[in-house]
Amino acid sequence: MSGPTVLAPLRKAAERIDRQTPAHRDRAVDGLRALALLAVPTGHWLLGGFTLDADGGLHNASPLSAFGGWAPASWVLQMLGVFFLVGGYASALSYRRRPGSPGAWLKGRLVRLGRPVLGVTAVWALAAPALYAAGVPESSLRTGAKLVVQPLWFVGVYVVVTALTPYCVRAARRLGGWAAVPLLASVAVVDLLRYGPLAESVPSWLSLLNILPGWLFAYQLGVSWGERRIGRRGAWLLLAGGALLFAALLAVFHYPASMVGVPGAARTNSHPPSLLVLALASAQSGAAILLRDRLARLLARPALWAPVVAVNLCAMTILCWHQTAMLAAAVPASFAGGVAGLTTAPDSLAWIVARLAWMPVFAGLLAAIARYARRFEAPPVEALPVEGRRASAVRRAVRRTVAGLLAAGYGAFALGLA
Repeated sequence: MSGPTVLAPLRKAAERIDRQTPAHRDRAVDGLRALALLAVPTGHWLLGGFTLDADGGLHNASPLSAFGGWAPASWVLQMLGVFFLVGGYASALSYRRRPGSPGAWLKGRLVRLGRPVLGVTAVWALAAPALYAAGVPESSLRTGAKLVVQPLWFVGVYVVVTALTPYCVRAARRLGGWAAVPLLASVAVVDLLRYGPLAESVPSWLSLLNILPGWLFAYQLGVSWGERRIGRRGAWLLLAGGALLFAALLAVFHYPASMVGVPGAARTNSHPPSLLVLALASAQSGAAILLRDRLARLLARPALWAPVVAVNLCAMTILCWHQTAMLAAAVPASFAGGVAGLTTAPDSLAWIVARLAWMPVFAGLLAAIARYARRFEAPPVEALPVEGRRASAVRRAVRRTVAGLLAAGYGAFALGLA
């Protein structure tokens, strides 16, 4: 079969998606969201390795432990700042156009976030005992549980910042882009206390105070952008100021270069976020706002726009299931012993080359999983009489309760509480 013959159906599908896209759809914002989303699995797949213990169990390892010079790669792959920026922008527009009360608006958004999380954790809660019975070591299951739950912390934080949208909107209308400055200052104060001269007398829990303002910072910028309170001048200020602060924190204040946690490192930037994370988010946000018009022109092409639509339709599925895709390759490989790029220590260039070769396999496995897991992301659509709707509502309540209990149990297992 010739190349043009193979590509013809894809071209027709892309053109159909392009025609069906509403004229008011902000393609640039959707493109930024897709880019930030794809950076999550790419980063986890590239920077997350495994080692095998004597019993064949999998344990987490990172190539950054052996290749510290590769830390700048995490600057590109850490795009949560862009994700929160776009989330704030979209929430500001959605909140402004809401047909009902703020409470109804918030409930709708939380349901869309919660269903996929309950889905993945409930499925793993059922799968874990079966895998153990099939001979998968408990250490592998605990490692897998941590990896599956790891991205879900983001959903919890995102739920909280989404709930704060009405207050973010008020702050944006009053202060514009400057509404994010107190959040930056708050993180700076906590960093000064935990890393400064008084660090030895500061309790370790103090760093947790950075979680909310650290991730709310880019979200607030997005809300201000959605309220049209950040223009090109403000975007340049964010880009230049963020870049300068980022450089100063690295060169003068000796912050860790990696934006992700490195096993054995004394300090980490992302959990909870340090001032370096906010500096990067500022620079990324400024660049995103400045590139918006150019990105919109690029995405006017159907061939580029169709993949963006596909990624956005599966956003939570990608976030919740991408670690499962990697485990779907690594767990079976663990029975074969050391498999390059999967179960061998990530401490050589050969491992990096092998891991790059595994990336398309992970992507294919994720696509296969998403075909079935996508149902957790799509809201139920039922056309039933009143009696049928009542019975259906009862069944959904029972399913949610069971899924919640399974998710809670799996979360306890992942955290080592069970």
